[in-house]
Amino acid sequence: MTKKILKIVGIVIVLLIGILLAAPYVFKEQIKAKITQAINEKVDAKVTFADADLSLFKNFPNANVTIKKLVIINKAPFEGDTLVSLGELNLQLSIKELFKGEKEVVNIDGITSKNGLINIIFNKEGIANYDIALKDDKTQDDGKSKPLSLKIQNYKIENFKFRYFDESSKIKMTIDSLNHEGIGDFTAQKLDLNTRSTAKIVLSMDKVNYMKNVSISLDAVLGIDLKNGKYTFKQNKALINQLPIELDGFIQMVDGGQEYDLKFKTPTSSFKNFLGLIPAAYSSSLDNVKTNGDFTVAGFVKGLYSDKTVPKFNIKIASNNASFQYPNLPKSVRNIVIDTKIINKTGILNDTYVNIDKLSFAIDQDIFNAKANIRNITENALVDAALKGTINLGNLSKAYPIKLSKPLSGILKADVTSKFDMQSVEKSQYQNIKNAGTVSLSGFKYVDKNGKAMTISNALVQFNPSNINLKQFNATTGISDISVTGVLENFYGFIFKNQELKGNFNMNSKQLAVADFMTTGKETKTQAKKAEAMKIPAFLNCKLTAKANTVLYDNLTLKDVSGKLIVKDEKVTLENVKSSIFGGTIGVNGAVSTKGKVPVFNVNLNLNQVDIAQSFTQLDMLKKIAPIAGIINGKINSTIKINGNLDAMELTPDLNSLTGDLLGQLLSTTINSQNSTLLNALGSNLKFIDMNKVNLNDVKAALTFKDGKVNVKPFDIKYQDIKATIGGSHGFDQSMNYNLKFDVPVKYLGTEANALIAKLSSADASKLQSIPINATLVGNFTNPKITTDINSAVTKLTTQLVNQQKNRMVKQGTSALTDYLNKNKKPSDTTKTAVQKEDIKTKAADLLNGLFSKKKKTEEPKTP
Repeated sequence: MTKKILKIVGIVIVLLIGILLAAPYVFKEQIKAKITQAINEKVDAKVTFADADLSLFKNFPNANVTIKKLVIINKAPFEGDTLVSLGELNLQLSIKELFKGEKEVVNIDGITSKNGLINIIFNKEGIANYDIALKDDKTQDDGKSKPLSLKIQNYKIENFKFRYFDESSKIKMTIDSLNHEGIGDFTAQKLDLNTRSTAKIVLSMDKVNYMKNVSISLDAVLGIDLKNGKYTFKQNKALINQLPIELDGFIQMVDGGQEYDLKFKTPTSSFKNFLGLIPAAYSSSLDNVKTNGDFTVAGFVKGLYSDKTVPKFNIKIASNNASFQYPNLPKSVRNIVIDTKIINKTGILNDTYVNIDKLSFAIDQDIFNAKANIRNITENALVDAALKGTINLGNLSKAYPIKLSKPLSGILKADVTSKFDMQSVEKSQYQNIKNAGTVSLSGFKYVDKNGKAMTISNALVQFNPSNINLKQFNATTGISDISVTGVLENFYGFIFKNQELKGNFNMNSKQLAVADFMTTGKETKTQAKKAEAMKIPAFLNCKLTAKANTVLYDNLTLKDVSGKLIVKDEKVTLENVKSSIFGGTIGVNGAVSTKGKVPVFNVNLNLNQVDIAQSFTQLDMLKKIAPIAGIINGKINSTIKINGNLDAMELTPDLNSLTGDLLGQLLSTTINSQNSTLLNALGSNLKFIDMNKVNLNDVKAALTFKDGKVNVKPFDIKYQDIKATIGGSHGFDQSMNYNLKFDVPVKYLGTEANALIAKLSSADASKLQSIPINATLVGNFTNPKITTDINSAVTKLTTQLVNQQKNRMVKQGTSALTDYLNKNKKPSDTTKTAVQKEDIKTKAADLLNGLFSKKKKTEEPKTP
């Protein structure tokens, strides 16, 4: 009996497991249909999801429905904007809910979601993109179509991003890394919801940033009245960075918006509260910090938030005669006074104003004061500010645990007042801007993590109404020195309105090493992979006129460098840049642009009296274009037009992308063929030329290059009385294919040919002064393959000479024989007989054989 019971129990368990495993497949399509129906009947938007899965094990004994990649896309007037995107949405429900009919309500007990985005937009007309509920009253009122019902006991969201943008007020807020969960019985009309939240906030208005990555956390019990839409803060603990805040009051949903009645304050008045307000990236542990004085934040928010109004609010931030000192640091910050108010008395956003009536502190004998007033913030912000004081930068890290790899040093002094409105800044109406005063920096020294130091001996900035004048800037780094003066024409527009930074500067240097302003190259491979491509800043619109006695770049030394650089639209234009190098001068005009995905350049180079061997061996670009030039001694005048891509990390030319042309004229040149495999091989094949005696003076050459291949237009050179024409192509990979054509005097072709020519008449000999010789060069510059037609040319010439000799002798023999016969012919004979003609032929043949036989026959004695 027991065995039967166990057997039955085992069968039941197996069946249950089988049902649990099979159920997801049985109910999957039903669940997907319910979800689709619920969405389509509720919203006017484009909704998609990748899949919906059912699991009976994930939240056993409850079922779990997972919806993957749920996306809601707006229709007009926000066509194409993403309202909601959820990486994963999980719905928890009782297993019995799976067995309900098609028209029965399915109750949802819990919701969790991961990797989500919620994007809220208000356009200029005040219309919100989240208002996507269908406006069909029948669907809303008859209550017959409710396939899903929320009876939530808990919910949780992980790694969400919430974006908010109001086009009319230009308020932009991002809540990132949002994690939030709540536990409560939503089936009740009134409940206490226990919540935990963490996030980072970015807040800006009209391109002015007010909060950047401010960490917040809130553990709160919210009293929720679902019937009246009222949310009351009960037990709560909030942190802004590390600043504790307590909340009291409520938020209620009403017709036309939300009603706020909130009060907040710091739970204590310790000055540690202020240190806690500093972002974690710039702060340190507050344990064992000695503080005196107080710091408080208090205020209220009360009123209606709607399309036209904001709640009235008053926020006060205050501290009086406070001080702090961190353990293990030698200096303290004293006499701290903070008196700041952020107030709105009317409920109209533009009436908000910020008063920083006083911000003051002292370190040792150095005192720094600041104050500012900002009004009319949404329409045309009015700013009135002043800075005055001295800061010893070396004392900052001695008084506050700043995270620096190397300590700073230097004295910063400021005495500046500024009064302006944003519209005048935006429109460059300098007559409405009132600036005055100076900021100076002396003895500044900064050492980066790789040990590279920058020292600014002195810098002086003068504030004027129309511009900011850099009166002085003298700095050294490595073995380089620079001195810069000039003006910034649009400083406030750059700071407050993200406009271009316009300027005009002059720079002088005795010695400038480019490597001093580059990375050291000590990065690991991992760091190198993470390094960003070099980009010319898009915000720069300035001109720089530069002069330098010496510029060191890689292995090159440039002297007397001068020229103008124009930076605009992510491009640097070089105008009349000149330098003395390689015994001559190089001029550069052109541009470098990093605006596209791949940086590009397009420049014209003018080489004047430049040493050929140095320039074409030390510059990789020229070495690839004309590798043979490295064995030529002398000077060159050349114009080179060249364009191509640049390496994105170092902005050096990508040689395989080069396109352009080169025109050059050689001056006072000789050839050094000793170290050239190519010229040695060429000399071995063309015995009639001594390569070291080839004259290249005033030779002009033209070539073009593209896709790693150089084409050389045929050009002429002369060696003694030999003329040569050279043309062909080679690759940046050192492969080559050249044709050489020589017009060679026959005197260079050996004794046999010259002996034959000597037998010719002067008239015939003059027609054979030279013959063409062709040579072909293939392979590569280090392993050339050379072929010539010199043997066939000599053979052809010899045959031609022999034929000319035969023809001459035949004519001479025929003429002599005719004369002989005519002497013995009677006057009365007027015709030739056939016997006479045949006799003439025979005698002529005998004569030719005698002339060209190697040995003359012995004459037979005459018959007496």
